[in-house]
Amino acid sequence: MKAETLGDKKLNFLVVSKWGDSLDVAYTLKKEGNNVLMFIHDKASREIGYGFVKKTNQWEKHTSWADVIVFDYTGFGSKSDALRKEGKIVFGGSEYTDRLELDRNFGQMELKKLGVKILPSQEFESFGSAISYIEQNPDAYVIKPCGETQELKQLLFVGTDDNGVDVIRILRAYEKSWGSTFGTFQLQRKVKGVEIAVSAFFNGTKFITPINISFEHKKLFPNELGVSTGEMGTSMFWAEHSILFERTLKKFEGILATHNFRGHIDINSIVNHNGIYPLEFTSRFGYPQVHIQMDGILNPFSQVLYQTALGNNFQLQTRKGFQIGAYIVVPPFPYNDPKSFRLYSKDSVVIFKKPMTSGVHPINVKKVNEHWLVTGNQGIVTLITGNGTTMKEAQKNMYNRISNTLVNNSYYRNDIGNRWTEDSDKLRSWGYL
Repeated sequence: MKAETLGDKKLNFLVVSKWGDSLDVAYTLKKEGNNVLMFIHDKASREIGYGFVKKTNQWEKHTSWADVIVFDYTGFGSKSDALRKEGKIVFGGSEYTDRLELDRNFGQMELKKLGVKILPSQEFESFGSAISYIEQNPDAYVIKPCGETQELKQLLFVGTDDNGVDVIRILRAYEKSWGSTFGTFQLQRKVKGVEIAVSAFFNGTKFITPINISFEHKKLFPNELGVSTGEMGTSMFWAEHSILFERTLKKFEGILATHNFRGHIDINSIVNHNGIYPLEFTSRFGYPQVHIQMDGILNPFSQVLYQTALGNNFQLQTRKGFQIGAYIVVPPFPYNDPKSFRLYSKDSVVIFKKPMTSGVHPINVKKVNEHWLVTGNQGIVTLITGNGTTMKEAQKNMYNRISNTLVNNSYYRNDIGNRWTEDSDKLRSWGYL
């Protein structure tokens, strides 16, 4: 018999994950008293979550059992659309929002249609044509892989040379190492400014407020040095109103309603005194964004997902001040090297010197005899978060918790949130805060 589906009653959640990144979401749903079943698409990651939540290797067999089906990544959009048409309650993407994220050129053209200023960009299928383009149009560029290749964050390259010489060198290296398997990629003109993201939950008709403003820290080492990892940590706050939101994401309200999107969507932009320049969409949970958001949302997260997927209008209750989070990772992160992972990290134990009841989020781990052990193949062990009325207070809260966490061979960034003082001064002077 199905669980009750009204109010604060117990719900049956089926969490369909691509890489296991949403373990913390599934575990939170369980801790809130719901029945949870989790599926992980990537076979090498299927050990993630054992001991935390119930697992299945065939999620399609459980759609009738589920009160709410949660898809945590792009690539499931067509399945989400089909299940919604069958009358299922689904939190996740759609074919349209999948395309916004995966097809960078399409996303930029959709922004342009809605009157949003975009950076000049060009899509290429061969390295030779891209090199010729830069030689004919010298400037600073960013290399952005498209489609599935964009999952390999180390391939994204931000040029610094004003004539594009460094980008040409990287493209020639990619040509030798990747050849024709690299796929389509985009060259986007680089601009200087503050990188900032705005995101919100969308219930099929409208955005749920408040909206979330976040600042990503993508490089492996402090002070933005090293390889781009996708993410090492994030700081954020919540706002009822935002010029950034009004001029970017808000413009998509009508078209998202047309596609019956019910989930979470984010636009990452560079802003400066000349304007707002959207870079890319994340039309699903962001990682580690969603884990940090859960620390800032006071509503039961199960109800946030359920009410959003159901199409209800409700008010998010959020903390004042700031939330911040940093990943603790192990070798060979951010690289994919199964041999090194087995040698240095597989089944390493996560030790908390003192018990922590909040601010610690399981990522690529399993639980054996109540101990967390590192598993999967990405090397992201846990996310540690902190809250505070000021950014410094949130940082102190987070780093105190990190010092309480012991993982052999682990590393993390010790400067998450340090950019806030300078970035906030710039944003205020430009009129965005």
